[in-house]
This record gives sequence, structure tokens and C-alpha cells, in this order.
Amino acid sequence: MKPSLFPASRLRAIALGFLAWLMLASLAKAHDFRIGAIVIDHPYAAPVAVGTPTGAVHFKAIRNRGDAPDRLVGAHSPVAARVALHQTQAQGSGRKTTEVAAIEFAARAELRMRHGQSDGYYQRLEGLKTPLRDGEHFDLTLRFEKAGERTISVGVTTPRSAAHHTH
Repeated sequence: MKPSLFPASRLRAIALGFLAWLMLASLAKAHDFRIGAIVIDHPYAAPVAVGTPTGAVHFKAIRNRGDAPDRLVGAHSPVAARVALHQTQAQGSGRKTTEVAAIEFAARAELRMRHGQSDGYYQRLEGLKTPLRDGEHFDLTLRFEKAGERTISVGVTTPRSAAHHTH
């Protein structure tokens, strides 16, 4: 019997290495999206229970790498009847949330849009058609005034902060 050029242990190691590479490549792709000068970093939504009518999409950050300002003027998703742009502001011991027509992105600037910020922006998913479950993904199309439209994949994940809140 001839010895194999690739023993089973070596084939397993090669297969595991390839799978690890595929996983890392998919994670990198799923967390960073570009449209023109706009870089969308790590879009995510917190899980919501069955029957919850709203959810929220957050981002690690959105960066405008261009020399001119731009504005996020709209969004839509197949998981919700409507996606509204919202701003939260600290007010006394609580927060005030208001819908806004657009979110401004200054030239060469970054805007963090994280879960739990006392002052910031997010996209509110209204009329959810299905619950958002941890580990799932859904499409969200963002429309910028200058950069145009881009559909991105939003990962559903439990936020790291212990202070969980709903929208």
C-alpha cells in the first residue's frame, strides 16, 4: 500500500484553515460597506421579541471621506413597513427622541451611531414584519443625497452594554 501524499490529519488542517479564512472574509465583508466617499462601519440591530412593533439599526460609525458634506435622506428594508431617521438627545434625567428629515455628514468626518448613546442618531424600524433574532441578517437600503443608494446587510446582535433599551 502506497503512503498518501496528504494524510487525513493534513487534509483536516487544510480544510479547517480554508473554513477559517472563509469566515474571516465574510465577517470583514459584512461589517464594512462603501458608497462613493461614504464608509458604513458595522451596521447592527438589537434582537426584538415576537409582537414588538419597532426595532432600531445602529452603526459603529459612518464616515464621510470626501471633501464635500453629504446627508442620509432615507432608508427602507423588507423587514419593516417603514424606516425612519431618528435623533436622541439627553434631556434632564432621560432622553428625547425625534424623527429627522436627514442626518448630516460633514466632509472628512465620522459620526458614531451606537446603541445606548445619550445623544445620537439611529434608524427606527417601524411596523416590523418579523421578529429580529440574534444571529440573523436583513437588508437595509440607505439613500444619501450625493453618494446615492446602497443596500447593506445588517446583523442582529445583542449589544454589549448592560443597559438595554428599546425604541
